[in-house]
Amino acid sequence: MVKGIQIDLISAERLSKMTTMEKIHLILDNVRSGTIVVLEKGLSPEEQSALIEMTMNEILPDGFNGIEIETYPSREESPGFIARLMGRTGPESRLTVIGPANQLRMIRKDRDLISAWISTR
Repeated sequence: MVKGIQIDLISAERLSKMTTMEKIHLILDNVRSGTIVVLEKGLSPEEQSALIEMTMNEILPDGFNGIEIETYPSREESPGFIARLMGRTGPESRLTVIGPANQLRMIRKDRDLISAWISTR
């Protein structure tokens, strides 16, 4: 058996086919099993709030310590003329890293870098 930490990289295409609750269950199921989840396209603010709310409801004495979540900051630029014509009105969410709170620690975050420390428990 291989020892280490599993990291799941989930594409924006896969997420786009899922409802909010499907995304949240996918993330929480993976994180509860000790997997670090990296989303190519981050969650919307509403989805992220729902994830945090559901996580708080699931923190139990069974050892689940919650999640650590970090997303690149939104791009501040307003969309250009072409983007507005295509229907994009605001900044899109960016890459998001989510993992078990007792294993994942964000060390540094800036506009283009998320640096994390991952323990094996």
